[in-house]
Parts: sequence; structure tokens; C-alpha cells
Amino acid sequence: GGVWALRGQEDAAQFFAGYIIEESLSVDNLFVFKLIFDYFAVRGDAQAKCLRYGIWAAAVFRLAMISAGAEAVHVFRPVLLVFAGILLVSSGSIIAESFKEPEEPDLADNPIVKVVGKVFATSPHMDGDRFWTEAADGARLATPLFVALACIEAADVVFAVDSVPAVLGVTDDPMIAFTSNVFAILGLRALYRLLAELVNEFAYLQPAVALVLAFVGTKMVGSFFGHEVSTNASLEVIVSILGGGIALSLWGPQDLLPAQRAANAEAAEKAE
Repeated sequence: GGVWALRGQEDAAQFFAGYIIEESLSVDNLFVFKLIFDYFAVRGDAQAKCLRYGIWAAAVFRLAMISAGAEAVHVFRPVLLVFAGILLVSSGSIIAESFKEPEEPDLADNPIVKVVGKVFATSPHMDGDRFWTEAADGARLATPLFVALACIEAADVVFAVDSVPAVLGVTDDPMIAFTSNVFAILGLRALYRLLAELVNEFAYLQPAVALVLAFVGTKMVGSFFGHEVSTNASLEVIVSILGGGIALSLWGPQDLLPAQRAANAEAAEKAE
């Protein structure tokens, strides 16, 4: 409403399109964050502190990447085709991933965990919500909370590779792109504890996100060659695809995707 009042209907539509794209892309991020928190046994206040620091760092990363991306498109328009290629490849990867059997990643082999372990002396034990603690000999050690934060920031940078080209596919205004991204991140992380438990309930959302990325990528290719799709039309397509993914998750086949079958098997085990 504020964007509409201050900048008009077109900018408001671009903001909303950028917001829901980032919101849908970020749902998967929550699952990754949950894996990180579970692996490092980060709970309660420590988890909230990690997310809070993560939000500010994510905002800085997004500002830098969106500003650089928008300037690159302004200076050298063929960059649009590079961004479109990233989105189309990501779309294909997400679709393929949706039909693969889910695997539990081992964070012990994560490059970030290994790098932090080499650069800093680390403690295997949490110390409340502190990032640093002291050993018995007075040495300063990084706690698992610090390593978890490093993993989350690295994941944010990787996720931005999709989200920044996607938002620049619906608006060329850096301010609209940045604020829509940040508001989506703030909203999701504020509701992290609730959404992290619900994310597995929406199995068809991931393929729907892939279709959105494919649509935005195709739109960017069309834009480069002079075939524009209006913001309102783009918004209708994006909302329809994501709405269809949510509806299928709630009322569609519940054993089509491997993730659904794994969830059904886990629920059956618990019931026994």
C-alpha cells in the first residue's frame, strides 16, 4: 500500500511481484537453515540471534548484488541474457531435484565448515548465544553458533544467485528490487520457527518456483529482443503458478514426488 501511495500502481505491482518471487524462493532456504540449526544444535535465543545477524548480512549482500546487477544491465544490456540463462538452468535443476530421492546432507563435509575450522580455533560446545567462548587455557574459540552463522551467510550468497536475477527480471529499479527482497526476507525469518515445520507440507511449491524462474527467464529473453510482458500480466502468471503449486500440495496427489513418499514413510513410522 505504501509503495502504491508513494510511487503509483506500476511500481507497486513490480514491488509485489519481486516480493512474492523472493518469498517463494526463500521457503527452500528455511529448510536449509533448519538443517544447519539441527546439525549444530542451535536452539532458542541462540537461533533467534543467528537469524537476526543473518538478516542484516543478507540485506548488505542483496544491496551490493542488486546494485551491481542493475548497473550491469544498464551499461551492457546483453547481461539480461546471462541472467536469463542462470534462471533457466536453475529452473531445470530444481525440477530435476524435485524428482530425486531426498538425501540428508552431511555438513561435516561442507566447505564453509572446513574453512572456518582452518581459519579459527573452534569449540565443539555451545556457550549460550555467544559466537565466541574461552577455553580453560584462556584461548578464544569460535562456538558452533559462529560456524552456523557462517554457513547461513554462505547459503544466502548462493541463494542470491537465483533471487537477484529473478527480481531484476520483473523490475529494473534497484530500490524496488532491494526493498521487495528485504521485506520478504524479514517476513519469512520472523516466522521461521512456524514455517520451517510447514515447508515439507508444500511439496509442489518447489516445482512451481522452478516454473516461475523459467517464466521470468523467458520474459528477460523476450525483453532483450523487444517483446515486453507487462508487469500486471507477469504478476498474474507468477501468482497463478505459485497458487497452483500450493493448491496441488494441499489437495493434489500425495505420493507423486519422492519427498512426499519419504514424508509419508516417516509419518507411518511415527504412527507405529
